[in-house]
Amino acid sequence: MAEKNIFDLSGKIALITGGGSGIGRAYCEAMAEFGADVACNDIDEEKAQETVRVISKFGHRAIAIRADASKRDEIEYMVNRTVEELGKLDIVFCNAGLIIPPHRIHEVPIEDWDRLMALNLRGVFLLMQAALRVMVKQKSGCIINTASVAGLHAGSEGKSLTNVATYAAAKAGVILLTRHAAAEYGKDGIRVNAIAPGYHRTGLESTVPPEVRKEHEDIMVRNTPLGRVGIPEDIKGLAVWLASDASSFVTGQTIVQDGGLIL
Repeated sequence: MAEKNIFDLSGKIALITGGGSGIGRAYCEAMAEFGADVACNDIDEEKAQETVRVISKFGHRAIAIRADASKRDEIEYMVNRTVEELGKLDIVFCNAGLIIPPHRIHEVPIEDWDRLMALNLRGVFLLMQAALRVMVKQKSGCIINTASVAGLHAGSEGKSLTNVATYAAAKAGVILLTRHAAAEYGKDGIRVNAIAPGYHRTGLESTVPPEVRKEHEDIMVRNTPLGRVGIPEDIKGLAVWLASDASSFVTGQTIVQDGGLIL
């Protein structure tokens, strides 16, 4: 393969959930910049439309789809609409997620647990199901799940995030789901990988009290060899690599993108 074409996504169709802001918007921008047509999903339709406006400069087709990525019927709607309007489904980023305020395990409100699991794990599973039904028929496809370094290590007081067991459990589930799906669907020409970001300023952190947010960010900076927290733009190159033929022999992997935080 010619080097100049190895990252080319021309003719590909990408669906990104949670694409209205943060890492999801960065995924949308990266896909469009390298030639893909994009279906941008978000529960906030205005944010999804804004992403579509942002990526329109790349000259490829883009649609906004308002849907709740934790509900089966709405997930099936977004997948079906993508195929109907754009023609097929080559790349899916299972990215939509939320965070909750940190609590010790015995203090986590069960409502918070249920709400987070519904989107961060169950929603990923349901989107993978819907996408795989299409991709198995095509005998091709690429799924990229947004995991987290929280799903790979427990952290310790003063060195990393603590009291985030609910979020970590969901992301650990995503990581194992990624591996099992990769093992099951390789024979169908489908690759499944995950990206495990470290701490990034994405907008989700705004749901955490400012003083807690500052404390956590200070901890991250102190313990990250590259000396800063991440921003959504940092993840674009990795997303393109995983979505393109450049990684055609890579599947079942969770790739950490954290500036060295969990070394």
